[in-house]
Amino acid sequence: MSNSGDRYERFTAAAKELADIAHAESLLHWDQETCMPRRGSEARARSLGTLAGLAHEKLTAPDFVELVQALDAAGPTGDEGVNVRELKRDQDRAVRIPKELVVELSRTESLAHDAWVEAREKSEFGLFRPWLERIVDLKRREAQAVGFTGSVYNALLDHFEPHARVEEVDPLLGELRRRLVPLVEEILGREAAPRDDLLDRDYDIALQESFGRRILADLGFDMEAGRLDVSVHPFCSGSHPGDVRLTTRYNPRQLTSALFGIIHEAGHGLYEQGLPAGAGGLPAGRAVSLGIHESQSRLWENSVGRSREFWEHYLPRLAECFPGQLEGVGVDRFYALVNRVERSLIRVEADEMTYDLHILLRYELEKALVEGELEVADLPAAWNDRMQSDLGVRPARDAEGVLQDIHWSAGLIGYFPTYTLGNLYGAQFYCQACADLGDLPGQVRRGELSGLLGWLRENIHSRGSRLTASELVQEVTGEPLRVDYLIDYLAAKFRPLYGLA
Repeated sequence: MSNSGDRYERFTAAAKELADIAHAESLLHWDQETCMPRRGSEARARSLGTLAGLAHEKLTAPDFVELVQALDAAGPTGDEGVNVRELKRDQDRAVRIPKELVVELSRTESLAHDAWVEAREKSEFGLFRPWLERIVDLKRREAQAVGFTGSVYNALLDHFEPHARVEEVDPLLGELRRRLVPLVEEILGREAAPRDDLLDRDYDIALQESFGRRILADLGFDMEAGRLDVSVHPFCSGSHPGDVRLTTRYNPRQLTSALFGIIHEAGHGLYEQGLPAGAGGLPAGRAVSLGIHESQSRLWENSVGRSREFWEHYLPRLAECFPGQLEGVGVDRFYALVNRVERSLIRVEADEMTYDLHILLRYELEKALVEGELEVADLPAAWNDRMQSDLGVRPARDAEGVLQDIHWSAGLIGYFPTYTLGNLYGAQFYCQACADLGDLPGQVRRGELSGLLGWLRENIHSRGSRLTASELVQEVTGEPLRVDYLIDYLAAKFRPLYGLA
């Protein structure tokens, strides 16, 4: 065997060990969110810290660093080149971060999660404030260790959206804000229809779950390679195509919250299950970025799940589950309700039209925290002021304001802009899918969802991380990422719904 071949075998063995550790961490995090007893938090924090330290040690071991550098210098091609390139990115970042900081971050984030849960339940930001102050400090230290040019936030954003930079993202999101705000005001300026309580009646949770699982199967999610559970905050946890965990949350007085949560997380799960299985846990089999990941969830939830065609097919079936509540309800009424635009407090329950305003608020606040322009102590007031100015509503309680999201308790600073990038990617991908598949709305109307899934499998899922996000959107759609597709989609959908030309 050649020396080069032997080096690559050693490389893949080490990379697979790192993937195994990541899988174990993913399962511990999933368990923490779904069924871990509260008194297990201290031991869980220790376990996660140990695993994070072990992964860091293996990734930054001098002989492994030397091995990766030697392979990279040899100029590998194909998937070997992708594997070496992507792992070297991880390694270059990790070698700059002291192991002690990695362990401290992991332990702090695990304990901060429990503090956030308690603070959210009691609606007292003060219970979470010291933990968030610690996390912001640790993330600044991480950014300084990693190094950056331009904004310090770039070091954190790059972890979730590789190669993205504030200096490029800000103009794109700025254009979105400039074009979205007047469209939102145009819609909200219409006289709203009287509040319809159709979706807020008594809806048995067991029946909600049964219907949600039916939709999950129709979307193509493989339950032999995944599962659906309940958590405080819906999420998808996937570290291997054969083990993808979804969660949602049910409300007996709100029909669509859990359902759209399931469809949204299924979009993530379908991506995870569609990643190249032959990659064997190596970097080529990973998702491109969180923005591309989010494009899949938003595409399924909104472009498909909130479309008129979807409900022309599924409303009669939903009415079979809830005849007392939905008997005689027409598609027009239901479609209008699931697409109602209003000034809302909660991001995960916001409509398509206002959703990105929620994200831009979070992105700009967390960037200000990291850059030292905003103190954690001033965050609730800043949040409430921005909600008032951007969306015309003001939270009365911290639980419906600054404490509503899990992300900061988990140290996920740099994550929020990927949601809006995902909306932009998703709209552009869906437009291309419609062009390539012909009558895609007709397929959805007939409940034929496999055509779209097949298109996504071929064009996005199966490619793993072989292309960057910008390369992928260029290759699939023939254009760089643009704001036009999302704005045009929103205008074409919501103007007719609200009687506008």
